[in-house]
Amino acid sequence: MNTPPEDYRLRGGASIGALPKVSLHDHLDGGLRPATIIELADAIGLELPATDAASLGAWFADQADSGSLVDYLKTFDVTTAVMQTREGLARCAREFVQDLAADGVIYGEVRWAPEQHLERGLDLDAAVEAVQEGIEAGVEEARHAGSRIDVGQILSAMRHADRGLEIAELAVRHRDRGVVGFDIAGAESGFPASNLRVAFDYLAVHLFPVTVHAGEAEGIDSIRGALFDGRALRLGHGVRIAEDIEFESEDAENAYVTLGSVAQWVKDRAIPLELSPSSNLQTGAVAAWGDDIIDHPFDLLYQLGFQVTVNADNRLMSNTTLTKELGLLSEAFGYDLDDLEAFQLNAAAAAFLPAEDREELAERISAGFERA
Repeated sequence: MNTPPEDYRLRGGASIGALPKVSLHDHLDGGLRPATIIELADAIGLELPATDAASLGAWFADQADSGSLVDYLKTFDVTTAVMQTREGLARCAREFVQDLAADGVIYGEVRWAPEQHLERGLDLDAAVEAVQEGIEAGVEEARHAGSRIDVGQILSAMRHADRGLEIAELAVRHRDRGVVGFDIAGAESGFPASNLRVAFDYLAVHLFPVTVHAGEAEGIDSIRGALFDGRALRLGHGVRIAEDIEFESEDAENAYVTLGSVAQWVKDRAIPLELSPSSNLQTGAVAAWGDDIIDHPFDLLYQLGFQVTVNADNRLMSNTTLTKELGLLSEAFGYDLDDLEAFQLNAAAAAFLPAEDREELAERISAGFERA
């Protein structure tokens, strides 16, 4: 197992790493261990940009810090290349769960695109089964190590491809075998949710949960499409909802805001935002507000009552963990234990789980924070 992730502490001394957490937006192919990539690449003769784990990890972080979602996504060509066999997928999923558990995550949803893992003979169902095999192995290993973690799969259809309905059918087919949700991912600009309307119609008929990447590389129209074409229950990132918020005064002490129709809809219906601060900076999603964590509109959205959640997105590319993301936000905005608990309870309420399981998850979170 990897070295335990770096811990962060709140001003009162509480360890963020030890707190129970919920991870809703975390990509499997964005969370590989550099050492694993090297081993798997060697087995298939794949040339890498670096041959030691530290240098390879640094390469991913440097390449991803581009200010462009399109350039950020190019780094996934390397990770997906070593995830084309049952063994490779199962191993990556198992280690992914181990790393979540080491980060204090008690419930996670791991998203990935099965259509990108068929180059070495796997079919879609076999790929999903391989990831589920790895997840279950990781959960069992965590249990033996004294940690309880539950993990579900979210299957992503690539927005630029023409397999949306096929992936939607795949997700429904595996709904009782580990798959809890559906997503669309990839280049957002130029590929609106409406392109996959037939897939979303199918999922709606089968009452299957949907989250949609929106409000990252594109703005309000993309979010509108996710909500009304995709019937999204959550917004993947959704950070650019802040573009639909107008400040009526520049006086900080007397400032008030007006929400546009989309922002008002998202707030009023408590539609969760899967915010990923470090990733949002790397991809330029928050460039309109600045280039540092303090400029991220996370706190604005939180203070206005939006259903904010905190996520790592891609642990490898952003050189991050959920603990680190919470730590960075706490340092920037002065959050305390109550704030961090609110973020986790928001995530628990948004999880693609039955109501009873969400209630139990919330109870586990509150109990863990009481012990902190």
